[in-house]
Amino acid sequence: MTLLDQQLPPGTGDLVTDRLQRALDEAAAAGGGRVSIPPGVHRTGALRLRSRVELHLEAGAVLAFDPDPALYPVVEARWEGLRRRVHSPCLYAQDETDVAITGLGTVDGGGERWWQRTREPGGLDLPRPTLVGLHGCTRVTLRDVTLRNSPAWTVHPALCEDVSITGVRIHNPADSPNTDGIDPESCRNVRIADCHIDVGDDCIAIKAGTEHSPERVACENVVVTGCTMVHGHGGVVIGSEMSGGVRNVVISSCVFQGTDRGIRIKTRRGRGGSIEQLRVVNVVMDDVLCPITVNPFYWCGPEGKLARVGARSPQPVDEGTPRISGLHLAHLTATRVRASAGHVLGLPEAPLEDVTVDDLTVSFADDPEPGTPEMAAGLEPVSRQGFTAASISGGSLSRVRLRGVSGELLLLDSCTDLETEVSG
Repeated sequence: MTLLDQQLPPGTGDLVTDRLQRALDEAAAAGGGRVSIPPGVHRTGALRLRSRVELHLEAGAVLAFDPDPALYPVVEARWEGLRRRVHSPCLYAQDETDVAITGLGTVDGGGERWWQRTREPGGLDLPRPTLVGLHGCTRVTLRDVTLRNSPAWTVHPALCEDVSITGVRIHNPADSPNTDGIDPESCRNVRIADCHIDVGDDCIAIKAGTEHSPERVACENVVVTGCTMVHGHGGVVIGSEMSGGVRNVVISSCVFQGTDRGIRIKTRRGRGGSIEQLRVVNVVMDDVLCPITVNPFYWCGPEGKLARVGARSPQPVDEGTPRISGLHLAHLTATRVRASAGHVLGLPEAPLEDVTVDDLTVSFADDPEPGTPEMAAGLEPVSRQGFTAASISGGSLSRVRLRGVSGELLLLDSCTDLETEVSG
């Protein structure tokens, strides 16, 4: 196999889209290799990544994506759980093998102009680009790069297998809309390690499509370890797109600071699918609204406003009823908590099954501003609330220590075979 190692000339300020795309294509045609980007700012439009080609950004290199929509052709890809026409991701791969983005350089998505357009009357005709969109790929590697100012979700592997994301730094402003950090969707065998994520939405969100997608593909065998996450709506999140099912997820040795929620599961009636076998161990959280939430009444989106979604009375069980089981969390510490020590709810017609929380220590902020533990109809802002558990069948809350609660330590509703050991 002939390896091609091409290097772009230093950036001049002109668009390098054609030159860089040609280098990627030539490397692929030669059987594979590396395309290196040297120090300097290199302005470009959307690029198509190729099989067996490594895009390498040297230290000091900035790949700066121009926010002109004309530079992002229309492609068909998953967007919020459903395949549709979207602007091409900035770095895009479809059905490729051995795709890699590496190096100590920076990828800048030029997101500010895209965010402004979403707030303007009329908005955009098509969804914004993701920064790195990898669809239907096998053996994907992202290593060491800095990713910033993403127009929408930052890293979105969808329907991929064997994904490795290590040592990546992601920075999007706290008020940037829908700029999730890493969102593996309907992927298999995913490893996310040693990353730092600071974004305007969920830091890591594990997804599996919506009820409207004909492709009901699970997201499974996912490991998240050694990551730091700040700001964002959630540290590690499952859902709300989970119709294909999410299973076999391990989260360990992470730190969350200033995320709205810590470990967060969100879904709703009509979405279907199952979440099973989640293990969380050795996580430290600080300045969060609520460290653990399980919310099957998630109301975001037009269908989330339907009366049956928010109903707290039992509803008919059908294929759209989500199922959640096998949630095991241990050795968690949360300080300066604002709203609630925990908010773990099942559906009255489909209780959570096999749930354990062991060795959880929560202390509240001195004078917390009230907030809602989750996004669901009927929830009012609270502060210093104890641990709420409802509609759980089988499990335990053991060695749960809560400091600074205002009111009852434990609020239980319709739980069966749940052992509790909670102290103040």
